[in-house]
Amino acid sequence: MMSSRLAAALARRRVHYGWMIAGVTFLTMLVTAGAVGAPGVLILPLQKEFGWQNAEISSALGVRFLLFGLMAPFAAALINRFGMRRIALSALLLIAAGLLLSLAMTRVWQLVLLWGVVIGLGTGLTALVLGVTVATRWFSTRRGLVTGLLTASSATGQLLFLPLLASVSERLGWRPAVAMVCGALALAAFAVLAFMRDRPVDVGQQPFGQAAGDDAANVVATIPAPITPWHALRDASRTGVFWVLFGTFFICGASTNGLIQTHFIPLCADFGLPAVSAASVLAAMGMFDIVGTIGSGWLSDRYDSRWLLFWYYGLRGLSLMYLPFSDFTFYGLSLFALFYGLDWIATVPPTVKLTVARFGRERANLVFGWIFAGHQLGAATAAFGAGVSRTALLSYLPAFFAAGALCLIAAVLILTLGDRRERKRQGVAVARAAA
Repeated sequence: MMSSRLAAALARRRVHYGWMIAGVTFLTMLVTAGAVGAPGVLILPLQKEFGWQNAEISSALGVRFLLFGLMAPFAAALINRFGMRRIALSALLLIAAGLLLSLAMTRVWQLVLLWGVVIGLGTGLTALVLGVTVATRWFSTRRGLVTGLLTASSATGQLLFLPLLASVSERLGWRPAVAMVCGALALAAFAVLAFMRDRPVDVGQQPFGQAAGDDAANVVATIPAPITPWHALRDASRTGVFWVLFGTFFICGASTNGLIQTHFIPLCADFGLPAVSAASVLAAMGMFDIVGTIGSGWLSDRYDSRWLLFWYYGLRGLSLMYLPFSDFTFYGLSLFALFYGLDWIATVPPTVKLTVARFGRERANLVFGWIFAGHQLGAATAAFGAGVSRTALLSYLPAFFAAGALCLIAAVLILTLGDRRERKRQGVAVARAAA
């Protein structure tokens, strides 16, 4: 097979095939991020063409975020059962189908069905769970760095797609913008089909950094896929650690995807900033987030993840509270883009590290799937709630102040995880429950 020959060729140059897998996964998650972020750019064109209210459009986006998160633990089980390649390819095709069919939509229920249900299910099949699975299966060392790189793909997708989508939709309409995303999805599907493999053993290698002869990372789960997520949830939910991570990630989703990614451009429009300019600010956040998330992965390999998360949530909360006072000037928005962007998704590598440390390598993607479900529950709540705030109160600002306050709560909550001895005791309890 081409992947085996390529793996052998890279090995002769002392390059592990895991980096190729990480590259393909980066592309897949990047394009998926473009599909997830596109509706935030298209709210205003849809309002203009169909006369739909912000709350109606936001309801579809809320459904999408909800399914995007709720699919995560089941996506992890499907990946364990059928492999990363098949699930990633299925996800890309499902997202493309939903976008293509939406080109002919004329009713709100069609928007909810296609952009909410179909795209929500498709993006949920990959989400961050795919990146966590790649990091834990293909890398024994540098796992935090790889998690940071893959997580940064969503920021890179925003950096590449949002200004371009905003420009295309403004000049040519929202349908050509959607068609452009479909083309990118086709490119990612080809890369997955050609190069993606499930485990290092498929190309005759060990995980990166793992000693030869240790096959622990290549154990294939044999528990039936429909049961595995519920067993993982049952065991994990017996610990306070799970609920702290779930709750703080709920707040993470409410203060990122559901709020900024979805409503930042309409918010800026309320203050007279054109859509292309607002999308450029989002792109700047994405650029800073690439640095912040990769740096977070590097830091999480070296420092206490609790304190990293404390600073990330705290700074994010302060930046959200600052935004209404920025006057939406170039200087004010640049300052916001810097501080908010640096920790947009920087919370993921430390959260993944805490999950792996407490629940084990083999269950990590399943447990993180449930934690990520909390993230998207928060995103769905904020996406819908901010839309209702704009429709009922004629202002987004209450939603932004509320999200900032929640981030400060999350900063304090994460420190309740306890010291190392307590975390070790909880890890032993989880291992006994799983036995």
